[in-house]
Amino acid sequence: MKSRILMVVFLGLLLPWSSFAGTGDESVAIVSPEDAKIIRFLVQPGNFVYSGDEIATLKMENGTVIVLRSGAAGKVTEITAKPYQKVHKNEILGHLKTSTVIADRPVSGQDKALPPVSELLGSIFKTTGLAGIIDNQMNKDWTVGIGRVLMIMVGLVLLYLGIARQFEPLLLVPIGYGAILANIPLAGIAEPGGILYYIYHVGITTGVFPLIIFMGVGALTDFGPMIANPKTILLGGAAQFGIFTTLLGALFLSDFIPGINFSLSDAAAIGIIGGADGPTAIFLSSKLSPRLLGSIAIAAYSYMALVPLIQPPIMKWLTSEEERKIKMVQLRHVSKLEKIILPMLVLGICAVLLPSAAPLIGMFMLGNLAKECGVVNRLSDTIKSSLMYTVTVFLGLGVGSKLSADKFLNVETLGILALGIIAFGIGTASGVLLAKLMNKMSKNPVNPLIGAAGVSAVPMAARVVNKVGLEANPQNHLIMHAMGANVSGVIGSAVAAGVLLALLY
Repeated sequence: MKSRILMVVFLGLLLPWSSFAGTGDESVAIVSPEDAKIIRFLVQPGNFVYSGDEIATLKMENGTVIVLRSGAAGKVTEITAKPYQKVHKNEILGHLKTSTVIADRPVSGQDKALPPVSELLGSIFKTTGLAGIIDNQMNKDWTVGIGRVLMIMVGLVLLYLGIARQFEPLLLVPIGYGAILANIPLAGIAEPGGILYYIYHVGITTGVFPLIIFMGVGALTDFGPMIANPKTILLGGAAQFGIFTTLLGALFLSDFIPGINFSLSDAAAIGIIGGADGPTAIFLSSKLSPRLLGSIAIAAYSYMALVPLIQPPIMKWLTSEEERKIKMVQLRHVSKLEKIILPMLVLGICAVLLPSAAPLIGMFMLGNLAKECGVVNRLSDTIKSSLMYTVTVFLGLGVGSKLSADKFLNVETLGILALGIIAFGIGTASGVLLAKLMNKMSKNPVNPLIGAAGVSAVPMAARVVNKVGLEANPQNHLIMHAMGANVSGVIGSAVAAGVLLALLY
């Protein structure tokens, strides 16, 4: 179920239409259709509205957003509720005096005496961000008061990780900056009419930005190691085990933790974090659970950025020193024809068996085909450079716009962060354990470390595998073998997303 449901409340139906038609001057009550919290009013007493105009936005406890629209034209005579107030089903929020004709006429301004300087200074102070935080903290909800300050600090932490520590800077920098912009009081940058609002709805709600980035990743990917050693496909599949385990974990939390209410669609979107594939996580969340997109995207990209810290302890815990020293045989040469055939073959299999994954797989393979065919170098260069990085900026800002305090500071977000690290750990462990089994059953030695690269964090996971292998044996270069599992993981996460879409969307 989509978390944002557009409920058009026809206010004229709340009174007998026969009475309305007879007088043309009736008062209609504006009522709440469900138990919810008022997010904002778009009208004030004295405003005129037309049929279909938005009056207010409400949010239920499960995250469902309700938009109240006028079903008749008239004048708003009274608003009895306040923003961030909790209301019950059928509770009256205000009144509308209906009218068959609304005449708009300009109001001539009248000369007024200049107010005192103290009053002017007070009016100026009310327009500052500091006043916005104080007013929201005292009269509305802490999440839009001090909560905004906390989320701005979160944005600064993301900027620090991206700039000072260089953890996924291409995404953490715009996401962190977007989080800061979204939480500036009174600015409304992430609200309707703000630039972040339109960036999010144009690129992320539609799923366009993640798909374009997936195309860019395809143009940067070399399938040679996977083709040379097809067994690594199994490692990419094993690493997706964390997705489905975390799905069950999210449903478990919903049953036992107060304040957490994940639906099956929410749980599926959270589980995809285990694939360690940011664009796939965003694409699936935008379809299955838009209300949790900000939290899921932050968890996915944060843990991807922390691969060098998260994976090595798991890898070392599950393998012995002797296993980490295993040297693998040199990969065979892969011809250009094989690399050209593979994208079309994978797309064909996807089209026949799992059409729901075609958007992700199709764009990924288009980028790779442009790279490998060698006749559209200008297109390939554009896809993997200027186009991809331009969209990355907007994608990061769009995700950051969902890190507003009222959406992020809740128990569900903490649950998502906890489930995300569990998903990542299970995905890493599953790949390593399967690689250990392959080593026991294979004629050629298989270093279990390469199983950790089955997650989709390309190419960071493969680099981490190579680093840990070199620590055990300075002559043990595993990067190409790990890349085979890494690339397989990208395809595996896209397939897992396609399965979840086919079942739940």
